[in-house]
Amino acid sequence: MKTAAEQIFLSGVESVLPDKLIRSQVKLTDGILYVPESKFPLRNFENIYVIAVGKAGALMAKEMELILGDNITDGLVVVKYGYGAELQKLKLIEAGHPIPDQNGIETTKRILSIANRAGERDLVICLLSGGASSLMADFPEGATLDDLVTTNEILVKCGADIKEMNTVRKHLSGVKGGQLAKAIYPATTVSLILSDVIGNPIDVIASGPTCGDQSTFADAFEVIKKYQLLEKLPYVMTQYIQAGVAGLIPETPKPDDFLFSKTQNIIIGSNKIALQAARRKAEELGYSCYIISDGLEGDYIQVAQYVLETTDEYRNRFKEIRPTCLLFSGEPTVKVTGTGMGGRNQHLALYCATKLAGKQHITLLSAGTDGTDGPTDVAGAAVDCNTCENALANHIDPKDYLKNSDSYHFFKQLGGHIMTGSTRTNVMDLIVVIIE
Repeated sequence: MKTAAEQIFLSGVESVLPDKLIRSQVKLTDGILYVPESKFPLRNFENIYVIAVGKAGALMAKEMELILGDNITDGLVVVKYGYGAELQKLKLIEAGHPIPDQNGIETTKRILSIANRAGERDLVICLLSGGASSLMADFPEGATLDDLVTTNEILVKCGADIKEMNTVRKHLSGVKGGQLAKAIYPATTVSLILSDVIGNPIDVIASGPTCGDQSTFADAFEVIKKYQLLEKLPYVMTQYIQAGVAGLIPETPKPDDFLFSKTQNIIIGSNKIALQAARRKAEELGYSCYIISDGLEGDYIQVAQYVLETTDEYRNRFKEIRPTCLLFSGEPTVKVTGTGMGGRNQHLALYCATKLAGKQHITLLSAGTDGTDGPTDVAGAAVDCNTCENALANHIDPKDYLKNSDSYHFFKQLGGHIMTGSTRTNVMDLIVVIIE
């Protein structure tokens, strides 16, 4: 059952590989570049620049090179370490994620240099995907890289969701929240976006560098207060946010700003595509398959309880149509309380394992489509009714590992990890439940 669950998960990942998405939706025919719902005659442009940022950036850029070839004037690709690919024309740089580093700082300066170079008769193609918020790294005047690192670490661990984290990030940056589009203007911008956010809000994905920002400094400050971060974040950062609230620093450009009249943002992939592909694989393997949700969010324990309750419902009501596969997707949050290591998928799987004791014929897999779960080298984990029984037989208490936020080392000892390596894509997490 674990093998089947893993095959179903991998089919979902395969369907959202970024080069496939670009290849199926972007064409160059008779000198006209076709993208979903738009077309761009290349004769109208003097230069074409390509900027790719995010975990999927390398494969998106590689396919764009094949499409545009020598039409590309210049460009830059920034990806997480280990997520690169061989490129012919574009410069590729790897940088820190989820914690920014000096490479991210330097490449962000180079991205802004390309943006500022673009003129009125130029086209800038931005390829954006999950991870770009950390990879496009910059900070307010007077702050340091250490301040930025500390801020990101605190935001990631405080339990805030991606919208809340990016609201703060946008207001500590000169490139996020529509400010990349502002630097590119008056050139034409088209952004092709692989969504890693529930509901595909363009202003949240990658911190919305090429679209109007609906959030404000006041919203950012509310997030800081909500998670009691005022005394935890570096003073220079909270001071900057408060100066923005007081109107001493200009707001990020809003959706009605004229500069966005020359910008188009297009979603080319999301977790819905992955869920449909996973369902097809499950049915191919002989399961009756149901997509339950593409919008899981909130604390991982609440999400786990919902998944388990839904599993019980289907287990009890649909006995005659077993074997059954249930599919969920989204991005739960974790408030780190211990000193261990793990990620939201491993934590969720381990919590579910503690509730599956005695419930035979159920296998649950939770994994990230990007191939990494938190600061670990695995995508997630799979569990069943035997997971905790085997642990206790080996004098390993699952609850201790949950309490210490150390799900990684639990599965390292007991088995159950899902290891894919770098997938070079990211459309949030998939949860596969199999009921035999």
